[in-house]
Amino acid sequence: MKQIIVHCRDGSTQVALLEDRVLTEFYTEGPAEKQLVGSVYMGKVVNVLPGMQAAFVDIGLEKNAFLYIDDILPAHMDKIPSVKPPISDLIRPGQHILVQVAKEPLGTKGARITTHFSLPGRWIVYMPAADYVGVSRKIGSEQERSRLKEIAERMRRPGEGIIIRTVAADETQAALERDLNVMRSEWEDIVRRSEKSAAPALLYKEPGVLERVVRDAFTDRVDELVIDDPVRGEILVRRVREISGELANRIRIYRGLEPVQVAYRVREQLERAMKRKVWLRSGGYLVIDRTEALTVIDVNTGKYTGTDDPEATVFTTNAEAAEEIARLLRLRDIGGIVLVDFIDMSSDKHRMDIAALLEQSFSRDRTKTFAVGWTKLGLMEITRKKARESLDDSMMTVCHTCGGSGKVAVERKTYPRKK
Repeated sequence: MKQIIVHCRDGSTQVALLEDRVLTEFYTEGPAEKQLVGSVYMGKVVNVLPGMQAAFVDIGLEKNAFLYIDDILPAHMDKIPSVKPPISDLIRPGQHILVQVAKEPLGTKGARITTHFSLPGRWIVYMPAADYVGVSRKIGSEQERSRLKEIAERMRRPGEGIIIRTVAADETQAALERDLNVMRSEWEDIVRRSEKSAAPALLYKEPGVLERVVRDAFTDRVDELVIDDPVRGEILVRRVREISGELANRIRIYRGLEPVQVAYRVREQLERAMKRKVWLRSGGYLVIDRTEALTVIDVNTGKYTGTDDPEATVFTTNAEAAEEIARLLRLRDIGGIVLVDFIDMSSDKHRMDIAALLEQSFSRDRTKTFAVGWTKLGLMEITRKKARESLDDSMMTVCHTCGGSGKVAVERKTYPRKK
């Protein structure tokens, strides 16, 4: 059973995704907080750094955005030169350039931008200059993948790129064409506005969190979408009905006495998942520590004593931890490098089984996540695409007393020196 629970209050929106009543994804957006990834700007090149093959571009944010040479060269692999030209041959200071935000500003770093534009629709992702067709690998049927690829090749104009999304499986060509025409028209509007705008200028803004989740996650596999704002709920029903009358019938306005996040145990599960120490059902636990460069997760048996076979006990704990780690990375939106110190296993088969279980659990994550493998020290290395601020950073702040270490200096008594 899959559910989407939406809580709206004072201009803020919080969206929770539940699978079998277990919290798997959570997004929050305040009245002044809008996602930058996907937004298109007319920027002005501030300076070019030949030594780094990169440039800084003013797009109107607090910090200048970072543009790397790979994000200027053609998106299609066949068109990328074998030897990259100097970036100073491609752009110059003072030049106006159309760009799209690829990564949110994080910490002291500004946003990362690209000239490889992509506009996501309901069924497709439209790329005006990519010149290729791709089909989601999560569509299992090879026959269906071939059918969708043939449709996309027929629909696209020369030079255009199209990626068929997972939710497009079994959709008709007419539905895909309607989606493409909307995205194509949106892009043409962006280009027209860019010709009249002085840099820096925002030309296209990604939709809000509710609209994005409905677009990307509200499929026929979702049993219900519950929202506690009657006004926004009615607007949502009308918009979804344009896509699917059946999906519109699955939207329900919540009118219960207790808050919707309490009724569906969203708040309770979120508080438990955000802690440094997360308990497993068996009695084992995880310890999650984040640094600027990576995240480290330690697996412990804790209260779980298991059976008379120590190896079986260890494997059971590690298997449960693997599934929970996949859920927590997705829920807390932790990106970058992740190192997991599973409990030592003597069996190579068990190690392979844990790696396979991680990959299987990652397949449910809409963000690209890979189990790279075991290091020489016996740690599992994981990478997860990092495009925006994690839930830890958006919902928590560094403690002013300990400075983020989690420890406070012990006050020791001092004694006067003897004369």
